[in-house]
Amino acid sequence: MGKRITIEELESYLWGSATLLRTSIDAGAYKQYIFPLLFFKRICDVYDEECAKILKEYDGDESALEWEENHLFMVPKGAHWSDVRAKSENIGAALIDAFSKIQSANPAKLQGIFGDAAWTNKNRLPDRLLKDLIEHFSSKTLSLENCPEDELGQGYEYLIKQFADDSGHTAQEFYTNRTVVHLMTEMLKPQSGESIYDPTCGSAGMLISAIAYLKEKGEEWRNVSAYGQEINALTSAIGKMNLFLHGIKDFEIVNDDTLARPAFIEDGQLKKFDLVLANPPYSISQWDRDAFASDKYGRNFLGVPPQGRADYAFLQHILMSMKKDTGRCAILFPHGVLFRNEENSMREQLVRGDYLECVIGLAANLFYNSNMEACIVICRMNKKPANRGKVLFINAIKEVERKNTQNYLTEDHIKHITDTYDRYEDEDGYAKVATIDDIEKNGFSLSIPLYVKENAGVNESKDERSLQELYETWEKSSAALHESYYILNNMLRKETGDDQG
Repeated sequence: MGKRITIEELESYLWGSATLLRTSIDAGAYKQYIFPLLFFKRICDVYDEECAKILKEYDGDESALEWEENHLFMVPKGAHWSDVRAKSENIGAALIDAFSKIQSANPAKLQGIFGDAAWTNKNRLPDRLLKDLIEHFSSKTLSLENCPEDELGQGYEYLIKQFADDSGHTAQEFYTNRTVVHLMTEMLKPQSGESIYDPTCGSAGMLISAIAYLKEKGEEWRNVSAYGQEINALTSAIGKMNLFLHGIKDFEIVNDDTLARPAFIEDGQLKKFDLVLANPPYSISQWDRDAFASDKYGRNFLGVPPQGRADYAFLQHILMSMKKDTGRCAILFPHGVLFRNEENSMREQLVRGDYLECVIGLAANLFYNSNMEACIVICRMNKKPANRGKVLFINAIKEVERKNTQNYLTEDHIKHITDTYDRYEDEDGYAKVATIDDIEKNGFSLSIPLYVKENAGVNESKDERSLQELYETWEKSSAALHESYYILNNMLRKETGDDQG
């Protein structure tokens, strides 16, 4: 056995595995190789730990080692970490064989969890490099005694963040700023025994945050049921590993397209959940709008979104997935969902149906590799009587701290926002409770400045972005303006019949 691993040692150990790949693998592809190896090592070390305890408990009776109920995961003969470590050539093939055997031995839990990386591509992963990786991971024992679940989970989250920092835009698909996730969780206040759902779950960070909320409060969390769906196969596998490494066992993650093929169905209808947290892909245009227009699950009850922006398709999917009494959600969206003309009728139905409870505007640069501003939309199926017929607007764009070119929310920021949400009252220059009539007078625009009037000279903050960041912001805005002009020009030409340009 080894010794208890500190968080600092764990982080250095994990990131050390990635540095071995730097000269051979693009940073965006690290996750394809590092996460499966880490999970494989953890499974085998815990299995060994379990075997030692079983032999002690059963007075050396080796037959007890074959009982599945004694293990978190079964590791078949020939598929152990030590078997692969013993290889000096064709190591990639040995890994694939071990992964396949472990998945087959644990089909309900681990099917597809190791992904489909090109382990046998010796141009990319020569035996020498794989041997170095295996030896690096072998330098520590990742047993529960040496590395408890919460600590390994913390290390795993660190690695996810490091990949996001290191790999540029390729990491956006599976990493959301954890301080924003923490805010969303604090606002929804998960309860023991509830069901939690993320329809675009990425690496499952939102599901883990909801359970961590209960752990921190000393409340029972093992009776929480977690559900997620993720379109990217590798990312869904990363999400499963993340949950297992955090010690969460009661979950179901499905790899599929949520809009085209929702995974959780009961009696021909969408399964209902107590709590939904989501960061859907922003304004995607590649989706089946025609199928959604005649959706058999009724997910178009507010209307059919335009082809170029599926945001309100995800919103309606989430609303249809919420329980009538306890259902509530927090969704990260681009600000455009609050005011774009083509979605106005759906916004009107959303407001008139009294689903919308709160809109929070967030600061720019809170998202990896993007300087965009986003908002959190909170909906509740059964509002408190005092909140019915009303929507709270919070302008939190100045609630931000900056470190190493990355913005984040501090605990004080999160407390200010959540306290304002809990009070559900006006706060001068910061929050405003609007009635449905107020929103109707604004043409059902939910643009926050229409409701929260900022006081001149109050809470003024200095823009600390670098010249390069300011330039990039301008460049993106300029490109968006040119694109909008091009689209508008084409529309005008079609209306006037002048299509020759």
